[in-house]
Amino acid sequence: MPEHSAPDVIVVGGGASGLMCAISAGYRGRRVLVLEKGPKCGLKILVSGGGRCNFTNMFADPRQHYLSQNEHFCISAMKRFSPQDFVDMVETAGIGYHEKSPGQLFCDESAKDIVAMLLEQCDWAGVDVRTGKSVLEVTETAVGYTVRTDSQTFSAPRVVLASGGLSLPKIASDLAFRTANRLALKVVPPRAALVPLTWNSSDKTVFEPLSGISLPVEVACGGASFREDLLFTHRGLSGPAMLQISSFWREGDEVLINLLPELDAATWLKEQRDEHAQQQLSTVLKSVLPKRLVEVIGAHWFDDRRIAEISTQNLESLGDRLNRWHFRPGGSEGYRTAEVTLGGIDTDEVSSKTFEVKSWPGLYAIGEALDVTGWLGGYNFQWAWASGWCCGQVV
Repeated sequence: MPEHSAPDVIVVGGGASGLMCAISAGYRGRRVLVLEKGPKCGLKILVSGGGRCNFTNMFADPRQHYLSQNEHFCISAMKRFSPQDFVDMVETAGIGYHEKSPGQLFCDESAKDIVAMLLEQCDWAGVDVRTGKSVLEVTETAVGYTVRTDSQTFSAPRVVLASGGLSLPKIASDLAFRTANRLALKVVPPRAALVPLTWNSSDKTVFEPLSGISLPVEVACGGASFREDLLFTHRGLSGPAMLQISSFWREGDEVLINLLPELDAATWLKEQRDEHAQQQLSTVLKSVLPKRLVEVIGAHWFDDRRIAEISTQNLESLGDRLNRWHFRPGGSEGYRTAEVTLGGIDTDEVSSKTFEVKSWPGLYAIGEALDVTGWLGGYNFQWAWASGWCCGQVV
């Protein structure tokens, strides 16, 4: 867009949803201005997936993999822009990718390839992308909206809030929530999601020495359950299992952790007593659990003797604890390490087809700014692409 041309659309935020919206609108002939507060666009894309960007999930199901007070809100956009639609863009750009886990697609080389693709598409679509423009305020005017940055002010008849949520505060912005509050829009209280959970004071003393140990588990909380890997850290529990369940956990809740999801632990222990009567209980457990974990729980969960000497009642009690460890987190790591923000602008305030704010014509909200949060595994990026593309088709 030429420097002197007034934009038709201002997109606030040069992340996944904002760039996709700008591309979609630009190809329709709209004069689009993207304002990104950071020194470069796509900062969250660049740090995602260990630097390789889990850019979508082929199994993304709007009815299953997303949390929102309105469980139907994301269906329309997800149907109109599917994971395959984004894969087509990736393949057209010649970006190599692979499936790391079922449905989860990652770049072969670097997340930089995704950002470069999006910026190249912006260039082709005539989008004016400006970085280092921290937006301070969006205000309504008689003919549209004014967007005030720390260095200058812009105006347009349509403005898209694509400024994300509160996760990773060094690169996040609360602009969408501040704007929503000023305009009297309902906001579902935001909280950190896809985030490690921390020890309570008593567990910290016991389990802190296990930092670095990982094992497959099943976790359950808030009506949800996941089979993923669990990682012990010096601050608490992390890994995909805890990140997934953190979206369903609330302060004071217990998380049930099955340390042996493939076994009925009590039955297995009794079988081991019959077959290996002279072995120490700890030796038996080390055949299915990490050695250091057995040593720690051995000091707190059981009396380490020959398994033949242990009563059926005690084996059943230990088996139940191994299958149902009641872990009560002290808290979470918060936005500092959270991958996404749960909550956001209430979807009742926004059209599911156009993403226009119902009470403020010409104002739109997409991506993480809205009360739509995906599971871990590429689902949030797919929501960003879908909401951005569909919004760009109407602005």
